[in-house]
Amino acid sequence: MMRKLYRNIAIVTAVFILILTAMLAVSYYQMQQVSPLETGVMETLKELNETNGDNELLQQQIRELDLLSRKAYFVKEGQLKMGLYLLLGMALVLVTCLNLYYKETKNLPDKEFDPIDEWAIKTNARKYISWVAVVVAVVCVCLVGLQHIDFKGLLAKSDGEVLEEAQVDEAEAGESQDSQTQEAADTLATEEAKAEESDSAKVEDDMPELKVSSKAFRGNNSSGVSSARGIATSWNLNGKKNILWQSSIPKHGYNSPVITGRNVFITGADAKARELYCYDVWTGELKWTLKADGIAGSPSTMPKVNADTGLAASTVATNGEQVCAIFATGDVICADMEGKRLWAKNIGLPDNHYGYASSLLMYGSTLIIQYQNNSNAKILALNAKNGNTIWSKGAKDKIAWSSPIIATLGGKSALVVMGNPAIAAYNLSNGNELWRVECMSGEVGSSPACAGGVVFGASEYAKCIAIDGATGETLWEASDYLPECSSLAATKDLVFCATSYGMVCAYDAKTGEVKKEHDLTTPFYSSPVVVDGKVYLFSNSGKVYIFSASTFDLITSFETGEKTFATPAFTDGIMIVRTDKSLYCVKKK
Repeated sequence: MMRKLYRNIAIVTAVFILILTAMLAVSYYQMQQVSPLETGVMETLKELNETNGDNELLQQQIRELDLLSRKAYFVKEGQLKMGLYLLLGMALVLVTCLNLYYKETKNLPDKEFDPIDEWAIKTNARKYISWVAVVVAVVCVCLVGLQHIDFKGLLAKSDGEVLEEAQVDEAEAGESQDSQTQEAADTLATEEAKAEESDSAKVEDDMPELKVSSKAFRGNNSSGVSSARGIATSWNLNGKKNILWQSSIPKHGYNSPVITGRNVFITGADAKARELYCYDVWTGELKWTLKADGIAGSPSTMPKVNADTGLAASTVATNGEQVCAIFATGDVICADMEGKRLWAKNIGLPDNHYGYASSLLMYGSTLIIQYQNNSNAKILALNAKNGNTIWSKGAKDKIAWSSPIIATLGGKSALVVMGNPAIAAYNLSNGNELWRVECMSGEVGSSPACAGGVVFGASEYAKCIAIDGATGETLWEASDYLPECSSLAATKDLVFCATSYGMVCAYDAKTGEVKKEHDLTTPFYSSPVVVDGKVYLFSNSGKVYIFSASTFDLITSFETGEKTFATPAFTDGIMIVRTDKSLYCVKKK
């Protein structure tokens, strides 16, 4: 009875495999033949634009069509990838059923076989089935391999050429924009001249500690805003222009650097070890390394994580006396500024299909951990001096990869956490919930921002929302552009957003209206940071974009040559950048 069931499942699975393989092959062929921007309608609009260069409505239509086309393209690419994984799963089911079907063939007594059974047990038939299974497996592997080609990167290059020909990029179109660009360049030159004068005095031999810190992901309180001044607006890694130092990193990680005093902290991890590193901010010297080992409850084998997340995605946090780090194993370690381990504990292995990625945050001597996983979701407050629990609150939301922030709400500091389905504010001293707004959905990886007492949050496949921090009242909602991994940054006037499909924009902080947008045709995982009257933003490829923080006009952009997924850290005159390969320091010389 069971053998017949296995046989029937195998037959049905084989039919579905053949159908799905044909559908995926057709879909893949169509994707290769058609670019999302190379459509008849788009070409017609481009021709019209050449003869109507001053038609703003037409240019807006071109931008909207471009956005919709590329969104549809990437959605189809995601569906194709899911189909490939489904195909692999079905192939596994087929092989398993065939194996179970033949498992007891030799031990069965003689009996009359039905036609299908009689055909199936023949030697040649077995060979045919085996070869079919092998061919299907090879096709699946090849298609999965093709899906890991950087189509988005290739598309970005193609898009850039098309948009340049169409002349719809506002940063390069029209005499009015040329004058704005020239004004921005003149302003930039003036600012750089002033900064060079203030920086003209050489650093003293003792290389003093820097007063401005960046103590967490996206700066102090994870705000996305820095008070640093005199930051360079151009540098070159190959020519070492404005590069104070560049250092290697022992182990890989996607976390961002933090700065306090003369120390720069990052982490790295692999299957063998999880480590916390301290570099000298002036020289780039690796001062000390602390391993997260010998921790009670730590798993003996590493959890399975996505390659884009890894084992060290979470940024560390410091208060200038202690520095704490967390890894995808659930291990938390804390050290003093000299690298002495103060305490370590495991808070539970994260049940997380991508890997744990939420960054840490400190409020005085309190360490905040947003631990939202598939099971045992919670928000923790630990004593940074000894690791003891101050308070723990079970999280009502689903799994999330967002990081918490500390914001001033109603005149008081509060903890703000974003997840699925809510953005919520908590009392920092006891963890009591202040307000909760259910407005998010999907896989929330972006972190919130706050300016002028208003909390802003956004996530792809959800919305961008503004919430009164004092009351929890929703002020406005928008869905023009939404981030996937990159977090928002905000001033009292504008909210800055960078998407994974290349669009960046500035929302009006009071109304939610899109004030300025740029189609940069390159994905962003790094988050924008507002510093010295500008917005600094790195694309995944490592291209730097610097905008005016007041108008969001593009001031300058250039390639660094190294992939950059982390968000830089700032202090006066200095920016620390972590790339896929190295850690480097930008300082005007």
